[in-house]
Amino acid sequence: QVQLVESGGGLVQAGGSLSLSCAASERTIARYAMGWFRQAPGKEREFVAAINWTGDNTFYADSVKGRFTISRDNAKITVYLQMNSLKPEDTAVYYCAAAGSDRSLRRNGYDYLGQGTQVTVSS
Repeated sequence: QVQLVESGGGLVQAGGSLSLSCAASERTIARYAMGWFRQAPGKEREFVAAINWTGDNTFYADSVKGRFTISRDNAKITVYLQMNSLKPEDTAVYYCAAAGSDRSLRRNGYDYLGQGTQVTVSS
């Protein structure tokens, strides 16, 4: 069974930075598109960012474009999310996901989903 394990969440002040990591348990995930979703209290889970399996195409929600950067290391079967200029509205549980295509991720679809890591941005 594929597992995706996120790490790196925490508490940060507005304007600060955090870096999230997500490691997959199976090497087959290296051929999957990977991405991040987030879910704030009382809101639906939303797409944040995605990267295709080769790592040469990235996609972002408008709300994070220019502030967040997604990357991956297929040798480590790990995807990263560098979050800069954080805002209180970025506060949410962040989920790592893997899917057969980045298009699926952009439509909030996934084949595998991590347990989530909390990111809290204080004002």
